Amino acid sequence: METTPLRDFLEIPYDQLEEMNLAAKQQRLDRVDAEKMRKERIKYLEGEKRIKAVTVCFTDLEGRLHMLDYDKKFLLKSYDNLTFDGSSIRGFSQQSESDLRLGIDWPAFYWLPSDVFGPGKVLVFGEVFGRDGQPYEGDMRSRLKQFLAKLYQKTGQTCYAANEIEGFLFKGRDAERHFHETGKFEYCSTGGYYHSLPSDPLRKFIDWAAEAQRAMGFANEKDHPEVAPSQFEMNFSYSEALIASDQYQLYKLLCRQVAAKMDMTASFLPKPVVGINGSGAHTNISVGKGGKNLFYDKNGQEGVSKLAWEFIDRILASAQDICLVLNPSVNAYRRLDPHFEAPNQIKVSPIDRGSMIRIPLGNEKSARIEIRSVGPDTNIYQALYTLFRTGFEGPNGEKDEAKRARTRFLPDNIFDAIRLFKQSQWSTDLFGENVHGKFAEIKLASAERCPKALGTMVKASEVQFHHEVTNQYLWNKF
Repeated sequence: METTPLRDFLEIPYDQLEEMNLAAKQQRLDRVDAEKMRKERIKYLEGEKRIKAVTVCFTDLEGRLHMLDYDKKFLLKSYDNLTFDGSSIRGFSQQSESDLRLGIDWPAFYWLPSDVFGPGKVLVFGEVFGRDGQPYEGDMRSRLKQFLAKLYQKTGQTCYAANEIEGFLFKGRDAERHFHETGKFEYCSTGGYYHSLPSDPLRKFIDWAAEAQRAMGFANEKDHPEVAPSQFEMNFSYSEALIASDQYQLYKLLCRQVAAKMDMTASFLPKPVVGINGSGAHTNISVGKGGKNLFYDKNGQEGVSKLAWEFIDRILASAQDICLVLNPSVNAYRRLDPHFEAPNQIKVSPIDRGSMIRIPLGNEKSARIEIRSVGPDTNIYQALYTLFRTGFEGPNGEKDEAKRARTRFLPDNIFDAIRLFKQSQWSTDLFGENVHGKFAEIKLASAERCPKALGTMVKASEVQFHHEVTNQYLWNKF
């Protein structure tokens, strides 16, 4: 006797998923009216009976991705009146002003691969609002979104970004959370750069994660093992800066979820193992207008335009002020080690990989600047907001060529980075006194739980109290 399945939840084949997500992405690129998108998405949710829940995501001040699953029927009735306790999010509101509102950014809508997220779910990014209904100042995604919208309205210019996000695949689930017990990470592969057999666990992980990324409309370009043992990198095409930032967050989420399904851990600690290369998130940026790349100039120095050189000059001038934003953890300063192609020199070069900024070889389509000193654990919304605003509006660099030629270095520990950030007028102007102070405060809280000197061993505390490891139980036991 045949039995009828008890549940019929949405499961979409990968090729169809890719078409749907690419179409949604194109709507964002075409700047389709948000109200029109809201109506379209609500109509879809009402009509698609196989959806059980909508996952709404937002990012806190430190860059952690938070997810809430709302029953579809409830969300359709209450999407304009969602609230959450902001005092439970480190870096957000105080206990006395805990209620925050969660809005839905309807254009930022994704269909999900059901073998990774489970059947019957779709995902949408949220926006955090204060009790007064205004965008919450600690929500860096909203801050970036507002900046990009104002720039486009004023000048017609669009900011683009592409991130090269490296990570490690370690044996065992929750390897980071158990590091204080084991004191080590176990490699799943020691093949090295490009060397990984099709049956290798690292290769299987990369294949699955890259397939899921393509299905979600990332437009992947290449994926491969990196230089260090068990290290990986999956590159996807550049996009408008807010879309690129959303993809950055989803990339890490997908990698962690796929790894967990393989009983492994995808780690985005900048330097989880001493003695081998760390992980970076090289950030390529450019500005366009009317389909033209404003960073390209065939006759310009190194093939880039005056505008690109102005960006370079201003970012280098504020390099020490913004280092904490780009490298926001104790562990991040292990990566800024000159023995491992570390981008710790405050200079620009087309070839020297020790330079903070590199100018890759490019053409009219691909001309860009690459900020190499960004760690994979940065709040990408905060980082891109900082880089683009600094590039357009930041203080000018040193005019004296002799002084400019001096080799300067980024701070080699988080305490110096916090001090430079706190005393920086430009960093205060970027975020406002309240958020500027909060960010420095929560970074210091993490730093003070760790030994002041990095030393030659990765300490349990720099993993245990890292903002992305999110071991709330251990944090509260400190």
